[in-house]
Amino acid sequence: MKYVYPAVFHPEPEGGFSVFFPDIGRGATQGETVAECIEMAQDFLGLALYRMEDGSQPLPAVSRMEDVDAESADIVTLISADTETYRRYYENRLIKKTLNIPSWLNERAEAANINFSQTLQKALREELQLVTTK
Repeated sequence: MKYVYPAVFHPEPEGGFSVFFPDIGRGATQGETVAECIEMAQDFLGLALYRMEDGSQPLPAVSRMEDVDAESADIVTLISADTETYRRYYENRLIKKTLNIPSWLNERAEAANINFSQTLQKALREELQLVTTK
């Protein structure tokens, strides 16, 4: 599901911007540059909407840009988010993969009672430099 909501980029005295979504109403994000803020805002919005969908909460109505309350130095812009992307990222459903290994390796692994699925997951996490969880 793709959504677009207005965001307010508020310049901070020490530099950078704080970013909030008037329609979302909880939490905020920040960044040093406008480009970084856009990236952070997309991530924040996608995750917030994904959690609302997952909790069967109704999504807030989208405000019109001209109705957004902002100060003169603020940047008001539209930010898009795709909750399907977050759903795929956070979903832990198992996917069957077919792979080929040499028969001698298969025999040794089976003799050692190696769990192929766990071993492949661990190796992929290490290769991708992801935090491993048990």
